Amino acid sequence: MLTNPNKEPERGNINPLFQFSVILNTFSLKRLRLYILLLSLSIAFKSSGNIIGSGIFVSPKGVLENASSVGVAIFVWISTGLITAVGALCYAELGVTIPKSGGDYSYVKDIFGGLAGFLRLWTVVLVIYPTNQAVVALTFSNYILQPLFESCQPPETALRLLAAICLLLLTWVNCYNVRWATCVQDVFTAGKLLALGLIITMGIVQICKGHYYWLEPAHAFETFRDYDAGLIALSFLQGSFAYGGWNFLNYVTEELVDPFRNLPLAISISIPVVTFVYVFANVAYVTAMSPQELLDSNAVAVTFGEKLLGVASWIMPISVALSTFGAVNGSLFTSSRLFFAGAREGHLPRLFAMIHVERCTPIPALLFTVSPDPVSDIYTLINYVGFINYLFYGVTVAGQIVLRVQKPDMPRPIKVSLVWPVIYLLFWAFLLVFSLYSEPLVCGIGLAIMMTGVPVYYLGVHWKDKPKYFNTALDKMTHLCQKLCLVVYPSMEESSEPQQPDERASEGDTGKNA
Repeated sequence: MLTNPNKEPERGNINPLFQFSVILNTFSLKRLRLYILLLSLSIAFKSSGNIIGSGIFVSPKGVLENASSVGVAIFVWISTGLITAVGALCYAELGVTIPKSGGDYSYVKDIFGGLAGFLRLWTVVLVIYPTNQAVVALTFSNYILQPLFESCQPPETALRLLAAICLLLLTWVNCYNVRWATCVQDVFTAGKLLALGLIITMGIVQICKGHYYWLEPAHAFETFRDYDAGLIALSFLQGSFAYGGWNFLNYVTEELVDPFRNLPLAISISIPVVTFVYVFANVAYVTAMSPQELLDSNAVAVTFGEKLLGVASWIMPISVALSTFGAVNGSLFTSSRLFFAGAREGHLPRLFAMIHVERCTPIPALLFTVSPDPVSDIYTLINYVGFINYLFYGVTVAGQIVLRVQKPDMPRPIKVSLVWPVIYLLFWAFLLVFSLYSEPLVCGIGLAIMMTGVPVYYLGVHWKDKPKYFNTALDKMTHLCQKLCLVVYPSMEESSEPQQPDERASEGDTGKNA
């Protein structure tokens, strides 16, 4: 008679097959738990790596300039980390309640309707992505050119030209080959790790040597200008630029493994790690530089390296340049996801979601994203993009409260206390009101660009019965662009909405015409 190895035998008669089965099952369970743990940690550290970018090399000057003292600047960095964690918790609930890729665009659209969602997409397409890329490319230019102009500032023309070359080169790389783009990202990520590791290590050495004059309470709050609530709000905007990327997992929720577990875990690990790195990097800066020296430098890490690294100071500009180069590439690489989400919902022309027939690269979206920015003042651009970003962060978090009221029985695998969105919205109101008061022109331009999306939405999206000549002209323009870029619309198996027969036929015609 055959023995069942999974059935426990009577005491005193241990079946070797049963013992082996128990050991094997225990080992497999441990391996599974280890795999889940490693996967969760991988997602968490990838989230940290996505947040830590070029911002920490450009924002310290803007934060200190508006904070008016070293002590308040450090407080701003810590507070921005805390408020980012609160916002991330709110987004985590929305991410598993509305499990769609597209981030706050998808949440705002589903909660407040198509117009609100379109305005978020409109500002991202016209303001957020192009401006972010301009800021990072200009930072790259500053760190490359500053060592060559030791006694003066680099010429503005040279800065803009080098930034344009950086953008065009990386756009070509992303259009030509996806693997090249990912290799660039992996290789150049090492630059920021090297630079930040050096900065924090040298800062600790400086403190051990007793060089912490500006960290002593008696000196940390010495002001070089009067405190102003509007300027404090701008310092938060400058700091928030460095924390940008905290919500990137919400843009790929549909692709995330076990989001109910990994999304909150990534937040609980990544935000504290990033806050620790940013605070200690800024502490390190003021152990080697006075506030005035920091404000006089357009490349803070270069000045820091020149003071402490001696003949090895060349390491710092090269490391930061590599970091910023990789950050531009990362922004270009991820922008196509939002374009596809918008095209899938009918809020963007289908052309922007099309990919090359052989290389599978989103050429139209990349070419549109890399549009030049007429402003070369980095800190003005940060205020400009920070104001618009925070406006929609607040709208999205308010949507969490609205969804709780309208659909209280909706399944929520992650449910946070409503205290957190209320705290976030109070901070949000302070930031927007005083930022608008301090920079009415910059913030006003951002609001004006956002509002231009209203007529575009009603004419392009809401108006269904368009004249035949309009649709014909749009189709011809799309087909022309398809022929120029050799792109087609990807398989609609990725879409969550079924196509109508006439849409499938249209897509077939489009593929043939391409």
